[in-house]
Amino acid sequence: MPERGQPHAAQSRAIRGVVKGRAAPHSGGVKAGLNILLLAGSAEARQIARALGPQDLRLRALVSEPPRGPDPMPIPCRMHPFDDPTSLAEQMQDVDAVIDASHGFDGTMTEVGFAAAGIADVPFVTLTRPAWELSEHPKWRSAHDLRAAMPMIPAGARVFAATGWTSLPACARFPGDRLLLRQTVPHDRPPPFDFVDLIFGEAPFTPASETALFKALHVDMLICRNLGGLPSRPKLEAAKALDLPVILIDRPARPEGAAAVQGVQAVLDWVEAL
Repeated sequence: MPERGQPHAAQSRAIRGVVKGRAAPHSGGVKAGLNILLLAGSAEARQIARALGPQDLRLRALVSEPPRGPDPMPIPCRMHPFDDPTSLAEQMQDVDAVIDASHGFDGTMTEVGFAAAGIADVPFVTLTRPAWELSEHPKWRSAHDLRAAMPMIPAGARVFAATGWTSLPACARFPGDRLLLRQTVPHDRPPPFDFVDLIFGEAPFTPASETALFKALHVDMLICRNLGGLPSRPKLEAAKALDLPVILIDRPARPEGAAAVQGVQAVLDWVEAL
């Protein structure tokens, strides 16, 4: 192990930016007996778990909320609060490396995970996706956060929002007619504002199903988080097909100094290089 405070070899290669694909060929495979902690919450977390599961290593996952959708985590995972780096560092005492494949907008999970890895002195890498580009369509715009997006909404608009339940407080000054908030987990909580309609549906969605939904709801505009990647892409394809304006909410910034790689294969290469 390097001295405390010094970058680990596998981490330092990515510390100045995002590494794409295979950085260098590795012939030895994953080191036997490694103990890997996976911070999960994305579709890629499941892919990483499937790829590393058959290897001769220990792999476990922590999540900040119960896994959703029809594709469960293929390895044991448990809930853990991501509010205290010191507490989380205790979960890393016997860990050789930490992979952050949390939800792209769970900035707290990444920030606390990176801080905890620093306390525990273990290598840490975070998985990123290429962002969706505004240049794809002339009606696509970006906003730093949801509050900044509110003035961009026309009066009387029916806005479909894929920004999550916890985003609703930021919509207090919503100037449109109806805010149609996607929910993928059934619940009976009343929304905090009378202009909000909850739209329940279970992933996976398709461009065709999203287009039909937007037509049925008479959607005028889409607001969503700029997650990048394919799993969340269908709603954007539907907006394109209907020529709807789109506001993409910027992702939270990564913690300064956190190593980052793009794509599942790059994560596997990082593990192989440990």
